[in-house]
Amino acid sequence: MTPLWSAHDLQQATGGTFTRAFDATGVSIDTRTLQPGDIFVALRGEHGDGHQHVSAAFAAGAAGAMVHRSVTDSKAALLVDDTQAGLMRLGAFGRARFSGRLVAVTGSIGKTTTKEMLRTALSAQAETHAAAASYNNQWGLPLTLARLPPKAAFCVAEIGMNHPGEIEPLARIAQPHIAVITAIERVHIGNMGSLEAIADEKAGLLRALLPGGVAVLSADSAHFSRLKSVVPSGCRIMTFGTGPDTDARLLEATSDASGTSLRARVGLANIAIRIAAPGRHMAINAVIALAAVAALGADAGAAARALARFAPLNGRGARRTIAVSGGSALLIDESYNASAPSVRAALMVLALQKAERRVAVLGDMLELGEHSGSEHRDLVPFVTTGADILYACGPEMRALFEAVPPHLRGAHAPDSASLAPIVRAALRPGDAVLVKGSLGSRMRAVVDEIEQP
Repeated sequence: MTPLWSAHDLQQATGGTFTRAFDATGVSIDTRTLQPGDIFVALRGEHGDGHQHVSAAFAAGAAGAMVHRSVTDSKAALLVDDTQAGLMRLGAFGRARFSGRLVAVTGSIGKTTTKEMLRTALSAQAETHAAAASYNNQWGLPLTLARLPPKAAFCVAEIGMNHPGEIEPLARIAQPHIAVITAIERVHIGNMGSLEAIADEKAGLLRALLPGGVAVLSADSAHFSRLKSVVPSGCRIMTFGTGPDTDARLLEATSDASGTSLRARVGLANIAIRIAAPGRHMAINAVIALAAVAALGADAGAAARALARFAPLNGRGARRTIAVSGGSALLIDESYNASAPSVRAALMVLALQKAERRVAVLGDMLELGEHSGSEHRDLVPFVTTGADILYACGPEMRALFEAVPPHLRGAHAPDSASLAPIVRAALRPGDAVLVKGSLGSRMRAVVDEIEQP
């Protein structure tokens, strides 16, 4: 196999020093998913130091390790000043040698789903590389670029943020040909302070557009003019939305329990497809993806046909049958993350399910600051419409639990670990159960508990 990284390129990219030179067929930061031949990058973070896992990396078949301090169990090491900086340089080098076209996606909601729709749509036309899972932060973006095959036709990168000043440095490394902003919503507003500040932060992606690039923006957004003003001279704008003058227009969307049928016009192409993802928000994501495909100059019709094979990801709307006492139930796994708009959308999907009971299991929405109480209480009408019973956990979600009518209150617990066995014991045959909460609420614990045989 031709290596993704030769020893020469590894040294040139990072400026590091080898204890013993090696080539690598891939890049890993996690020994649990490392493939034989990978270079293991020993990152140091909040939850541990990768240098403690170098031995495990070699046991799993690593070709070598990038480290910033001496490690006695290292067989072949690339020593750099700092592994996070080294990964950044590796990503920048990977981007520089890439000869294809890069799409970068950001936005308050819909980033990962839109990225995955683009992966599906573009892969049907040419070799496409895309970020794994939600790899959109200071290690996820450079890791995506470090794994980028130089001869791929397309790359789809995802860029996120929690605090001011995070997007533009990553966008400058990505150097997008196409910059997509899905939406501006009150996500991380506790850190950002205002919707305008959120829009300005997302606009950092636009400022990094390459000459002749395309900004894909929502014409329906209240912040459209603010974002439009940031697009560099020489770049153009492609709009999406529902209005008559948009370049990619959603004409109609009809959802049922298992999917969405939609009609859209993208440029001159009229498109009618069905995707296995319920909810109007999924139709909007599909239109955004098709707009980006058109901005690339790729075939929007072929992309639309490929999207018929798209299905929601684990933690982001995946549907699975689970065993419960006496029968089975439907799980809608939205456990990866949550914001008010995405919880509303998920509850509307729950409302579509034909079930004995529609069970909502919700964890805290985080990083809302002084807006947290109102943001949680504002979900009351969506719970009332979409669910027959609510189970909730976390101090922030108590505001919602106490605000819903008493007949909807199943149980509230301090955290997901405490709530999980309560939900498992309460589920009945024929239920449809939605699990959703911010990443920090650890709602995956509920999913793991109720999926036990």
